[in-house]
Amino acid sequence: MAHKIIIDADPGIGDALAITLALMDPELDVVGITATAGCVTPDAATRNVQALVENLDPLKWPRLGCCETTLSVPLWDDAFSLNGPTGLGEWEFRVADLHSPRESAKLLTDLVRADPNAITLLTLGPLTNLAVACERTPDFLSMLNGLVCLGGSVRVGGDITAAAEFNIMANPEAARQVLLSPATKTLVPLDVSRRPVLSFDQYDRLQLDPDTHVGRVLGQLLPYTLRAYHQHLGQEGMHLHEVTALAAIAQPQYFERKAMAMEIETYGELTRGMTVFDRRGVPQWQTNIDVMIDVDPQGVLDYLQRVLRSDPSQAPL
Repeated sequence: MAHKIIIDADPGIGDALAITLALMDPELDVVGITATAGCVTPDAATRNVQALVENLDPLKWPRLGCCETTLSVPLWDDAFSLNGPTGLGEWEFRVADLHSPRESAKLLTDLVRADPNAITLLTLGPLTNLAVACERTPDFLSMLNGLVCLGGSVRVGGDITAAAEFNIMANPEAARQVLLSPATKTLVPLDVSRRPVLSFDQYDRLQLDPDTHVGRVLGQLLPYTLRAYHQHLGQEGMHLHEVTALAAIAQPQYFERKAMAMEIETYGELTRGMTVFDRRGVPQWQTNIDVMIDVDPQGVLDYLQRVLRSDPSQAPL
């Protein structure tokens, strides 16, 4: 039986690749995709989620959640540079207005209530929607089969500031509310998510057919961000942060996890948004979250290639 998941995302080309992979993986049943503000605006997040699903035209369409929460996100030049002004590179797409739009937080609670203890929620952006869902439905997190969050760092510092990772820094109060809750949850930090890298050569080896739905979409997105990584960061490949977080659900054998004790800084002038872990020889804090501490990068790349090559939707348009 396919593993039921919901993806909460702020697409972003990395998010778009992970969403594509999830929709094409026959072992995953994506029952919903909810948009959140983050590296793109609320309107862009909703539009990008809708564009991806419509253009990929998967065999089973997920329910879509619209971002209606205003979030003041700290400026992150890399997000604009790597993803382009709309979040999806230079891809020109059109989407019609949704007939019956459903707010992301409302859709999250409705889907989980309808199928309690059966759905794993994957978050690829700030945790704003989850915080709203928890406020409206206090037992929301306890009704999940699992929660996997891309965000934070243990040892490597941040990416938006020296101390903080973007998904946490964008809304540290929401992150603290969700990640310090007593629910079962797993964090995929920068230490692990930045290790799998897709290079130009590896992209070429995917052999995506431009006459298929997947090939057409990813052919618009991946070359743009690969060029942007080279131009703006001097790197010969893109970090597969979001694909790594998805693989933590779909291919857990590629990961090592550890129960750790974490807090989130919400006030510090230099450290706001920092994920703080008690790594003293004799820890003084209680463990409160599972953290991915190691990954097989080649395993994640193999997973990406395997799903994209075997996907039945690769039939010609």
